[in-house]
Amino acid sequence: MSSKVIAGRYEILQKIGDGGMAVVYESRDRLLNRYVAVKILKPEYSGDAKFIENFRKESHAAASLSHPNIVNIYDVGREGNINYIVMELVDGRPLSQIIEEEAPMDYRRVIEISKQVAAGLSAAHNHGIIHRDVKPHNILIGEDGIAKIADFGIAKAVSTTTIIDGTGSQVMGSVHYFSPEQAKGAAADYRSDIYSLGIVMYEMLTGEVPFDADNPVSVALMQINNEITPPSELVDGIPPSLERIVLKATRKDPAERFGSADEMIDALNDIEFVTRFVGSGAAYAASEEEEEEPPVKRKQGSRKKTALIIAIAAVLAVLAGLYFTGIIGGKIIAAPDITGKTVEEAQKVCDEYNIEVKVVDYEYNASYNADEICRQDPTAGSRVREGRSIEVTVSKGEEGTVPNIVGMDEDEAKKLIKKYGFKVGTKTVETSGEPKGTVIKQDPGAGEQTKPGSEINYTISDGKGKKKLEVPDVVGLSLPAAKQKITDAGFVVGTVSYAPSSTYSDGTVMAQQFKAGTKLEEKSTIDITVSTGSEGEINLDISYDEAKNSTFRMTVTVSDDNGTRNVVDHEIRNKSDGSETLRITGTGKGTIKVIFDTKTVYRYTVNFDTGTLE
Repeated sequence: MSSKVIAGRYEILQKIGDGGMAVVYESRDRLLNRYVAVKILKPEYSGDAKFIENFRKESHAAASLSHPNIVNIYDVGREGNINYIVMELVDGRPLSQIIEEEAPMDYRRVIEISKQVAAGLSAAHNHGIIHRDVKPHNILIGEDGIAKIADFGIAKAVSTTTIIDGTGSQVMGSVHYFSPEQAKGAAADYRSDIYSLGIVMYEMLTGEVPFDADNPVSVALMQINNEITPPSELVDGIPPSLERIVLKATRKDPAERFGSADEMIDALNDIEFVTRFVGSGAAYAASEEEEEEPPVKRKQGSRKKTALIIAIAAVLAVLAGLYFTGIIGGKIIAAPDITGKTVEEAQKVCDEYNIEVKVVDYEYNASYNADEICRQDPTAGSRVREGRSIEVTVSKGEEGTVPNIVGMDEDEAKKLIKKYGFKVGTKTVETSGEPKGTVIKQDPGAGEQTKPGSEINYTISDGKGKKKLEVPDVVGLSLPAAKQKITDAGFVVGTVSYAPSSTYSDGTVMAQQFKAGTKLEEKSTIDITVSTGSEGEINLDISYDEAKNSTFRMTVTVSDDNGTRNVVDHEIRNKSDGSETLRITGTGKGTIKVIFDTKTVYRYTVNFDTGTLE
């Protein structure tokens, strides 16, 4: 066996995926003799302490999930500089590949996949875990048709369509699928996952994402500002009730989406119920025709006739119900534009088409006067059947935009608050390095929309804290130059650690504790990680001949420039197996010890730079 082995247990077989931050390998778990997927962080991220801590915490939280529609996480660990996650290996294809090959997909299959994904999200949300990056690439469809969600809060593949938050330590999601609130940099909650699932459904139904542009920033702005084109305008044959589910899931305002993943599942089940009910009438008639022949022919004809009448009546009853609810039947028209009108005025316009105006919400809106309709669904020009209803949101009048007062002197801030039509609210004083009387916080925040006349609360500095300075960028500098730059910026050089890197040359800073531009108190310590160059590998052949017992425990210890570690730790071996080969990675020169039970049976001097053993 010449494959690399992690933790003395996971035998790496072949690469099956490669992203910006991690690589995924098909592997074999030697202990449980099963095939798994091992995701390994790339070396350049191993020195980011904050990233690694988030990676560890979120991976352990995700490992607590157990659901048939979630890819199981079996193990999370670190060996030397390798951070890894061991996951269930799914025999199937990513949904992204299926969409590429088959979209537009049959709406019944879209419903089935969407229900399974929503079920997995429901289980996660009930455990307080938000996915944040629901997209076709993270949904695996097994050969058995079961959909499984992957990458719950773990290291996500970064590409030109992935956006990272301001700290640089958390992936926010893929721009084509994430929600407007994520695009604004606001916190994501379970409704953000529902939005992303709605986008995935849209792509399954049409073969296209609703928003696309040449760069991710433009797509993010479209997520915030642009309305989605109804999928039925791109593809025929989509049930109106299914389209309504997609459009509701992708509302800009989280409060207007489904209240939970379970609520979304209920809506999808309702569509399936109608489909099954319509089909059951014809099936009932057919089963009555095939019934065993009765002894009296007159009764036979009467029974068949009665069964047929009942079946036809059942089907007609369902069709009549669907007609009067607007699911089928009625002339298709372009929805009239009723924005800017009062509900009464809009109803007069819609009476011509036998359409009801249904008020579903009220909101502050600077573009429309109070009592005027500011939003409608379906939108103007969209296809709608006569006899249906148009849901509208009514304006409560203009809403004020909160100004930014952080960084201002208190008196200047008060004047600006009043100038914008708000009231000066409660003042709080906190210890801060900013000059005394400077506003350091405000509530509501700058740019938020709120009713004119509302209070703006603020916090000012007492001037007694340490001064805050901006962290410099030292990645890519030599160690002496990085130390000098940190000191010149008013900080103290903290712990200097070393790690291999295929990106940064030996002696070059490859990571720093805090992202450049972050504000820290003067004299704060900043840890840095220095590259030791590319990590070397050697193959170590171990014979079991020196074992005294038929079954024994083996330990393999490596000491090199990175320190001392066990690559195999008291693992059981059978002497009758003869031998094994380990592929061991390390940096510089060092030693390797092989211990059977408590006795050191082999000791080697190793040079990882040249790949030689002595």
